[in-house]
Amino acid sequence: MQAGTLPQKTQEIGSAVDDFTLPDVHGGPRSLSEFLQGKRGAVVAFWSGICSHCVRYDGYFNSFAARHPEIALVTVASRHGETPEMIRDVMKDRELTFPILHDPGSAVAKQWFTQQTPRVFLLDGDRKLLYRGAIDNFKFPDDPLHEAYLEPAIAAFLAGQPVPRAETASFGCAIMSVYYILPKSV
Repeated sequence: MQAGTLPQKTQEIGSAVDDFTLPDVHGGPRSLSEFLQGKRGAVVAFWSGICSHCVRYDGYFNSFAARHPEIALVTVASRHGETPEMIRDVMKDRELTFPILHDPGSAVAKQWFTQQTPRVFLLDGDRKLLYRGAIDNFKFPDDPLHEAYLEPAIAAFLAGQPVPRAETASFGCAIMSVYYILPKSV
């Protein structure tokens, strides 16, 4: 480590994550703490309207509040170049009803060590990290090889039990890539 540099903060399972405030796609500020009010916990999902992997979870996120009224869903759009206008168009075209916050510059994604979408985090009411990773193994639910990761974590949390698998590898579309910022004429 060079003199004058601070060690990079880590994010540990079982420790509290930092709060954040971001604009929703209509411009109003929303905080993680605000979403947690009156809830037992929250799922923070890093998401993108142009990620081909995220499209698969539209129905899952649209029905999340009905399935888990005691858990807040906070969706964060952090992908480089994605604007609130683009996200609003996607919401209309795909009939998305879940709340989406905009993370310009990917600041919260970086703070949460997130490099791709989708990536989810399950927190308790005190923002303690209980699960981090993929929603499932990217097999469709009717596939015999489908394995859910987030739902068993939520079930264990709501039952007052330890989450049996607190972390899984994420996969998906890059939030930031050198290809997003290359000059148009190479």
